[in-house]
This record gives sequence, C-alpha cells and structure tokens, in this order.
Amino acid sequence: MLNSYKINYLKASGAVLLAVYGIILARDVTEYRFLDRVDLVAHEAGHLLLSWFGERLMVMGGTLGQLFVPTAFTVYFFLRRELYSATVTFFWIGQNLFNISVYIKDAQAMALPLVTVGGGGDSIHDWNYMLSGLGLLRHDQGVGTMAYLLGCAIIIASVLCCAYLSLQDDEVGSD
Repeated sequence: MLNSYKINYLKASGAVLLAVYGIILARDVTEYRFLDRVDLVAHEAGHLLLSWFGERLMVMGGTLGQLFVPTAFTVYFFLRRELYSATVTFFWIGQNLFNISVYIKDAQAMALPLVTVGGGGDSIHDWNYMLSGLGLLRHDQGVGTMAYLLGCAIIIASVLCCAYLSLQDDEVGSD
C-alpha cells in the first residue's frame, strides 16, 4: 500500500525561499548579504577565542568560528529532532562557505579590506597565512572554488531536505 502525503505549505514555502535565496547567493558571492555581519562577528570571535592557543590556531580561528556558529545551531536542532530547523541552519553553513571562498580566492592578491580589531593597522590575511604555510598559496583560486562548490552542495542538500520535510505522511499520526 502506498503512503499518502500531505504538503505543509508553510514549510514548502520556506524551501522555495531558501532555493531562491541560494540562487541569489550563488550568482554573486561578493555581494553583501543578510547574515554577513553575524558571520563577521563569529569570525572575529573565533580569532579571539583561539588566540590563547598560538598564532596558527588564532588565524584559523576566524574561519573555524564562522563555521562553528551555524554548525552548533544545526547540531542543536538535530539533537532535538527539529529536523526542518536543522536543515535551515545547515543552509547557513553553505552560505558561510561562499563568504569563505571569496576570502580564500583573495589570498594572493590580498585586495579585500580586512577588519582590524582595536584600530590596529597590522592585520594578517588569514588565508594568505594558512595557504602560504601549507605551500598552497598559488592554488588559492582552486581551493576557493572547492569551498564555493561545497557551499553549493550544502545549500542544494538543505533545500532538498526542506522540501522533503515539508511532506507529511498521513499514515503516521501527526503530533
């Protein structure tokens, strides 16, 4: 016997909105968007929190902090079995990877304006530092493209999961 499904139109609308927003984000990752200031705060907090563990981890801390915040929300919702909410915050991880890809691709040129905390003029370009240390600076475009593609994959997976979760099985009692 086939299960019949009922569409939760609110959740389906959310999936459509995420799909549209994902397309807008993917078309121009250099444009300022909705969550970028939140991401910047998480990035800078990551530097600050990991500064206790040496320069290398402090520099990596920006990107780690930027990915940690949406990942923490995703894990929180997943553990609470709030799967739709977890997929929405999973989208946020993909959006962060778009921003990170821009930063990675700037590693050689170092043309992006960097944030300096406390008004100091001595800034380290995180990805120039990290890729140079790994001997991969000349591959910044390829590494940045990989981060972009991973962001695309996460956003697509998030939208598909949201669409799937907007279907409700009629045979299972709804809570």
